[in-house]
Amino acid sequence: MARYGMVIDTKKCVGCTDCVIACETENNVPVGFSRSWVNQIAEGKFPDTKIEILSERCNHCSNAPCVHACPTGASYINELGIVLVDHDKCIGCKACVSACPYGARYIHPEGYADKCTFCNHRVENGEDPACVSVCPTHSIYFGDLDDPGSEVNKLLNSREHHSLLPEAGTEPKIFYLR
Repeated sequence: MARYGMVIDTKKCVGCTDCVIACETENNVPVGFSRSWVNQIAEGKFPDTKIEILSERCNHCSNAPCVHACPTGASYINELGIVLVDHDKCIGCKACVSACPYGARYIHPEGYADKCTFCNHRVENGEDPACVSVCPTHSIYFGDLDDPGSEVNKLLNSREHHSLLPEAGTEPKIFYLR
């Protein structure tokens, strides 16, 4: 069994938002909603400043508060470690939206919670998520975090990295290389 995750190289990402557009196109995301987004974090004071560009989405947490908060079992973690929503079981109550510390969920106009799925339909066919496959700077990596030989593991073992809100105890599976 795999435990999929994503590594994003913040030194290579230019904030072009191709990943966002690919996600919206691949997953038929309604206009005005988003499963992924790009943030720029600026630190320091001129002339000593630094900007980190973060391609963000659901963190597919191992300890996912959205899954724990769901009263119907619609939110769940599949055998690959990917957090998903069963649209047929979802009642649109927004408990999962409120529980997510990353702001990664929204209520689809058809009444169910929606979010990044790591393009699970592509992963099941041996393909990378759409965001990975279109990134022009090749700054997004996807793979099995439990496989010592995977590219994501090699990157995490060779570079300083961080995750978002580690203090939330969610055990996110998206990591940002510095």
